Formats: sequence, structure tokens, C-alpha cells
Amino acid sequence: MPKKDEKTDITYEQAALELESVVNMLESGDLPLEESIKVFEKGISLVRICNKKLDDIEKRITLLMEGKDGIIEKDFNPDDL
Repeated sequence: MPKKDEKTDITYEQAALELESVVNMLESGDLPLEESIKVFEKGISLVRICNKKLDDIEKRITLLMEGKDGIIEKDFNPDDL
């Protein structure tokens, strides 16, 4: 269940860009400890959003794989491309 301040309505790309910004802030080492913890928590939230969106997309790909007999369910494998 998302926290009340988690933004689940943002796109994967937006979440990934925001996560990159969080990583840069943490890597700079310029934040005080308490602020670093808050930024880290935000990063964890963004990782969860990205993972959820990727899982949803993978499920859609699985459902849309077409076979000679119409639409069939087939697990996505990047090596098949």
C-alpha cells in the first residue's frame, strides 16, 4: 500500500529522473544526516514506484504476445528478440 505522500500517478520516466536526482544529492555528501535520511526514504519510495510500473508493463507484455492461434500467454524473454 502506498504511503500518503507517495506519487503513484507519475510516469516511470518521471520517477526514474527524480530517483536520479535523489542519488546525485546523496552522493554529493552535502546533506545533513537527517535530511539524507529523508531523501533516502524518498528514493526508496521512487524505486518501489519504478518496480511496480515495470512489473505492470511486463504483465501487459505477457498478455499481448501473439501466436499463430491468436493471443496466447507467453512469458517475456528479452533473448527472444
